[in-house]
Amino acid sequence: MPTSPSKPASRIKLALAVAACACLTVAGCSSDADGDAAVRLAQAQVDDAKENLSAAKEAATAAAADFCDQGSDYLVALNRYGGVLTTREVTVGDVRDAGADLAEPADDVADSADAAVAARDDVTAAEQDLADAKADLAEAKGTTPTPTPTPTPTSKATKLVPTAPPASVNRVEQAKQELDSAVEGINDETPLTRASEQLNAAAVALELAWLGLLSDVGCLTDEQQATATQAVSDYTTTLQHSLALAGYYTATVDGVYGPATVEAVEALQEAHDLPVTGAMDKATSAALESELADLGGAAAEQSVATAAAVQQTLSLAGFWSGPIDGEWTPALTEALEAFQTELGVEPSGVVDAATVAALERAIADLQAEPDESEEPEPTEDPSPSATETPSS
Repeated sequence: MPTSPSKPASRIKLALAVAACACLTVAGCSSDADGDAAVRLAQAQVDDAKENLSAAKEAATAAAADFCDQGSDYLVALNRYGGVLTTREVTVGDVRDAGADLAEPADDVADSADAAVAARDDVTAAEQDLADAKADLAEAKGTTPTPTPTPTPTSKATKLVPTAPPASVNRVEQAKQELDSAVEGINDETPLTRASEQLNAAAVALELAWLGLLSDVGCLTDEQQATATQAVSDYTTTLQHSLALAGYYTATVDGVYGPATVEAVEALQEAHDLPVTGAMDKATSAALESELADLGGAAAEQSVATAAAVQQTLSLAGFWSGPIDGEWTPALTEALEAFQTELGVEPSGVVDAATVAALERAIADLQAEPDESEEPEPTEDPSPSATETPSS
C-alpha cells in the first residue's frame, strides 16, 4: 500500500507550481514592456525624422533664395559689359579690366548653386529617412506599413530648389566660355572698337543666358515672369520685322527668338564683320539701324502701308477686327495665316507670291459668279469672325 506524500513534499510541489506561474507571468509582462519600448523608440525616430525634414526644407528654401540673390548680383556685375539691364557704353576701363571684376561674383554664384543643389539632396535624403522611420514604426506596432515610394530629386525638394533644364545650364556654360575666350583674345594690339565689340557681344550672350536660367529655376515672381515674357515677345516681334525689312529674316513674325531669328542675327553680324553670337548686342543693333537708315523713310512707310493693306484686306474678308493702324502684331500674323489657310496656300504668315496669286484667283472667281439678279440660296453668314479659325 503506497504511502501518501508527506505534507512538506506537497508544499514543495505547490511552491514550484506557483513559481512557474510567476515566471510565466513575469515573462509576459517583460515581453509587453519590450514591445511598448520598441514602439516608443520608433515613434521618437519618426518625430526626429519629421524635424530633420522640416529643417532641411527651410535650409533648401534659404539656399534657393541665396542663389537667386547671388545670380542677380552677378547679372549686375555682368551688365557692366553687356548693358542688357541698363544701357551703357563699354569704356576703356572695361576693356582694361577685361572681366577681372567678374571673378568674385562668378565664384559666389557658383558656390550658391552648389549649396542649393546640396540642400535639395538633403531634403531628398530627409524624405527617405522619414519614410524608413514610418516603416519601422509600423513594424513595431505589428501593422502593415503603408507603401511609400522612394523619394527622388523630382519630389518635394524640386519645389524648393527647381532643377534647371540642361539646355539652359549648357547655354550658360557655353556663353561663359565664349566670354573667357573673348577676354583672352584682347591684348594691347587689339583696336579699342574691336575690343569693345567682342566684350559686349560675349557679355550680352552670357547675360541673356543667365536671365533665362534664373527664369527657369523660379527666381522671378509670376508677375515678373509674365512681364518679362511679354517684353521679350514685343522686342522680338519688332526685331523680326526690322530684320525682315533689311532682308535677313524670311520666316513668320511670331515674337519667338528661335533658330530662324538667331540665324538672321548671325547673318547680319557676318555681313558687318561682327562677332557671330546670334544675340543683339550694341554693335549688331547699330549695324541693323544703319541698314534700315540706308533704306530710307520710304521703306519704313512702305512697311506700314503693307501692314495697313493687309489689315484692310483681312478686315473686308472677315478675318480681322483689330485697328487699321499699320502695326504688324502677332495677332495680325495669326489672322493672315487663317486667311491663307482659307485660300488654300501655305499658312506662312507672310504676304508672299503664293498668297497674292491665290488672292487674285479668289477675286477672279468672285467676278465670274452670276450677277445679283439670280436669287441666291439663303445661307448663314459665310464670313468667319476674327476669333474663329476657318476650316481649310
